[in-house]
Amino acid sequence: MKKQPSKLLETFVNPYPERDYEIEMECPEFTCLCPRTGQPDFALLTLHYVPDRLCIELKSLKLYLWSFRNEGAFHERVINQILDDLVAACRPRQMTLEGDFNVRGGIHTRVTAEYTAPRKAKRGKTK
Repeated sequence: MKKQPSKLLETFVNPYPERDYEIEMECPEFTCLCPRTGQPDFALLTLHYVPDRLCIELKSLKLYLWSFRNEGAFHERVINQILDDLVAACRPRQMTLEGDFNVRGGIHTRVTAEYTAPRKAKRGKTK
């Protein structure tokens, strides 16, 4: 059964929500289209995140990234959009996404976007 690209990002419950640990994922086959020429752009995406209550499910991430294959997008926009969507899906404690794009027009581009969750206020006694 052939799968299709999808904008749906699925999650699963973090098995160790009490612990800070980092998950790293490399996606070496990311493609999108240049919005000016329509030619394909290729990139290595590297995702680092510290999960809170939820983790990103890998197959849904693959299908989500596949959905950009026929979309025209500047590198800066696509990396920030992916980060925003991933943060919305799993609400991590911290997340960094780097797009290392292949050379285009003699220029190598690397775009990094970061998210850090606001600190939760601790309830304490007041004097």
